[in-house]
Amino acid sequence: MSDPAPEPDVVDGAPHPRETLTLLGQSPAEAAFLEAFATGRMHHGWLITGPRGVGKATLAWRIARFLLTQPADAGDGGLFGDAPPAPDSLEVSPDHPVAHRMAAMSEPRLFLLRRAVDDKKGTLKTVITVDEVRKLKNFFALSATDGGRRVVIVDAADEMNVNAANALLKLLEEPPADAVLLLVSHQPSRLLPTIRSRCRELRCGTLSPDDMAQALSNAGAEVPDPAALAALSGGSVGEALRLTNLGGMALYSDLVELLSTLPRLDRPRALKLADSATGKTAAARFDLLLRLFDLFLSRLARTGVAGPPAPEAAMGEAALMSRLCPDAQAARIWADVAQDLGARARHGQSVNLDPAALILDTVLRIDQTAARVASTQASV
Repeated sequence: MSDPAPEPDVVDGAPHPRETLTLLGQSPAEAAFLEAFATGRMHHGWLITGPRGVGKATLAWRIARFLLTQPADAGDGGLFGDAPPAPDSLEVSPDHPVAHRMAAMSEPRLFLLRRAVDDKKGTLKTVITVDEVRKLKNFFALSATDGGRRVVIVDAADEMNVNAANALLKLLEEPPADAVLLLVSHQPSRLLPTIRSRCRELRCGTLSPDDMAQALSNAGAEVPDPAALAALSGGSVGEALRLTNLGGMALYSDLVELLSTLPRLDRPRALKLADSATGKTAAARFDLLLRLFDLFLSRLARTGVAGPPAPEAAMGEAALMSRLCPDAQAARIWADVAQDLGARARHGQSVNLDPAALILDTVLRIDQTAARVASTQASV
């Protein structure tokens, strides 16, 4: 039996958003949608935005499940005040036939628009192509015979190429009857302005440590320090799961310990860290290290303006950052270095620079900056 096709809209180690029936921390977005539904102000296009991994796709699937289980005339505000009481929740019983069909990806009134698998390579395409959007024509033609609402989930809309985006724009400009399009977007600024203008936005925020802990527990992840993980992941469950699956918390602690030697860098230790990111099996660790350096520098730059991070993401982090970035002047220096190192890292990855060399160069640049900040402070 062949392996199932990879799914682009799921985090390793976590259930797919269609299998996640509980959504935490996004009650304002749910309430905004329900209010529009109850008052007959349903829009045909909804842009669900927010940081990656906070539950946007889960919200889209909850809305789709809700809409496809409501009577066809529900949500029109009712006539002469004779409408039934408006629903106060998006909850749908997992035993509902629609819920079963959606879980099995067999609901005829739902279309999931996402990156497809390249038949020749057996891997996911890097973008959503216009060919995938064109499939919506057949979807609307076939589903119209069943009557009722039709729902399209686009996950993620940021991944559409130009031709795909223009094709979807035509649907938003002239939507089929009873159609609702739910566009998940991590970076709405990358979308065509005309697409954004034809959608109503639902903004999802980052999760609190308590919601994060519950969401991770629901996903089957055991986390000893959810507050630290929430801090490092920026309140994103998806990012938290990536960090957990790849040992990111332990790696960040190692990084903080290494950088605690600044501005007299422990070079043997730095070389050992750089060497750990080499080899075919270390590609994920390499990507994670670059991400952790970026997180460290952004948290460091904020320290000079807003004070040390609380809670800490690793033992000794607050003291280290207070020492390296004591004021706004130092914060500006670190912010510039963070931007420069981020650009260098992206370029290094694009030209396949040796991972060990790139990691070591990053550490040495941070060491040089620490010495510069210390010199500046001593001369004041």
